[in-house]
Amino acid sequence: QVHMVESGGGSVQAGGSLKLSCAASGLPYSSGFMGWFRQAPGKEREGVARIYTGAGYTDYADSVKGRFTISRDNAKNMLYLQMNRVLPEDTAMYYCAADRYAFSLSDSGRRPQYWGQGTQVTVSS
Repeated sequence: QVHMVESGGGSVQAGGSLKLSCAASGLPYSSGFMGWFRQAPGKEREGVARIYTGAGYTDYADSVKGRFTISRDNAKNMLYLQMNRVLPEDTAMYYCAADRYAFSLSDSGRRPQYWGQGTQVTVSS
């Protein structure tokens, strides 16, 4: 059974930093794709960043490029999202996600199969 548990959310002032973590277990493959999505109240869930755990290839939404960094520790089955220079519009529930095959960060693309329960990030101005 797949379990994905996020941690590290909280409240932070605009311009500050926060690091999210995701512990993944039970994934039925050795290499695949992992990523972060977020959903603000009244808005659709949107892709933030993704990484291919095999080669480390990364991809980001335009809104977070240059501010957020996705990384993983395959030995520990951990996924991370380093959030720097956060903005009030980064306020959302952040979800960890995974799939054997590539998924899209865009609204119209394929979504990942496995999801965590989310961790709340609140940025105050």
